[in-house]
Amino acid sequence: MTAYLNALGVICALGRGQAEVARRLLAGDVSGMQLYPQLVAGRQLPVGAVMGELPSLEGAAPRHVTRNNQLLLAAVEQIDSELREAIARFGPARIGVVLGTSTTGIQEATLCITGLVREGQLPASYHYGHQELCAPASFLSERLLLSGPSYSISTACTSSARALLSAKRLLEADVCDAVICGGVDTLCDLTLQGFSSLEATSEHICNPFSVNRDGINIGEAAAVFLMTREQAPIALLGAGASSDAHHISAPDPQGLGAMHAMRKALNSAATQPDQITYLNLHGTATRHNDSMESQAVTAVFQHAVACSSSKPLTGHTLGAAGALEAAFCWLAMSEHNPAKLLPPHRWDGQQDAELPQLNLIAPGVQMKATGPRRMMSNSFAFGGNNISLILGDAT
Repeated sequence: MTAYLNALGVICALGRGQAEVARRLLAGDVSGMQLYPQLVAGRQLPVGAVMGELPSLEGAAPRHVTRNNQLLLAAVEQIDSELREAIARFGPARIGVVLGTSTTGIQEATLCITGLVREGQLPASYHYGHQELCAPASFLSERLLLSGPSYSISTACTSSARALLSAKRLLEADVCDAVICGGVDTLCDLTLQGFSSLEATSEHICNPFSVNRDGINIGEAAAVFLMTREQAPIALLGAGASSDAHHISAPDPQGLGAMHAMRKALNSAATQPDQITYLNLHGTATRHNDSMESQAVTAVFQHAVACSSSKPLTGHTLGAAGALEAAFCWLAMSEHNPAKLLPPHRWDGQQDAELPQLNLIAPGVQMKATGPRRMMSNSFAFGGNNISLILGDAT
C-alpha cells in the first residue's frame, strides 16, 4: 500500500511554513542559529531557535499549556483546512494521531521544580502532565475532537521518523483512513545540559563530516504531515528500522545497524541504491556519529549518492528531527523548489582523511533529471535505534 503525504506544516529555525523553510533550506541559510540566552556549563552555545510569537493556548487544559504544544500548534495551523476536510470526510474515529517527541513539556516542569527548590513550593502553573511523553498527541486529539488512535513515540532522535512508519502501518491495517503524523521538540535546559555533560555540544555552528567537527547544536521544531491512501504528488515509499543496541549513547562504530536500516528501506521501496536522488544524512557533527555514518553510507551506496546534513541550518531537533528532515525531502520535491536544487551541505570543506569521502552537495547543485525522484532520510538514536525513510514521486 502506498502512503501519500498530502499536506505539511513545518516550523523550525529556518522559518515558518513551506515557502520560507524551503527557500532558506535550499540556500543553506544558517542565520536561524542563535545563542542560547543563558550559559550552559559555563559556555555560550548556538541553538536552532524558533523566534517570534507562537499561537496562544488560552482555554486549553492546564496540562496542555507548554511551549512544545504551542510549537506543534503553529505547524498544525498551517494545514488546518486539509485537516478539517479529512475529518469531515472520514469522521473523527478514523483519524489517527502519531507524534514523536523527546522533550515534551520538560522545560516547564524544570522551571517549576526550580521554583520548588528556591521557594519551598511548586508554582500554581505546575502540572505533572506537562512532562508526559503522550502530551503532544493527547493535546492534538483533544483540540481536533478526534477519537481515533492517538499516541506518542519517544525513541530519542528517531522518534518522529518512527511516527511516520507507524502512521503507514495504521493505514495498512485499515485502522485509520488518515493519520496526522510527525514530531515536535522544544529547546530546554535539561537537553542542553545533558548533551554538554556528554561533551557532545559545540560552541560553533556544527560542522558535519569535517576534520574540525567538535559536536552538535541543539534545535527545536515541529513538522506535521497528513498521511492518507488518497493520491498525492509525494509519498512515503518505504522505511527500514533496526536496533543494534551497541551502547546506551554511542553508535556501533561500523555502522551495521545503520546499514541494515538503509537496506531495509530500499527493499521496502523496491528501490536500488543508484535510484536514490538525494540522501539527508543524520550528520550530527560528533566524532562517532559521522565516522559511523560515512562508513555505512559508503557500504550501501557504491555510486556516491548526493547527500548533505541539514543540522547546521536547524540544529539537532531530537525527537522532531526525523519528521523535519523528511519534510526537507518533501519540500525539495515540491513546487517550492522550481530550480530543482538539492539541499546544500554547510561545512568548512575540510575533509577528514580518516573517513570515507561522501558526495557532499555544494550550493547550487541541481538534482538529476532522469527518472522518478527518490529521497532517503536517515535518523539514528541513542541505544542503537535506527531508521531510514524513503520519500518520492508517487507512481
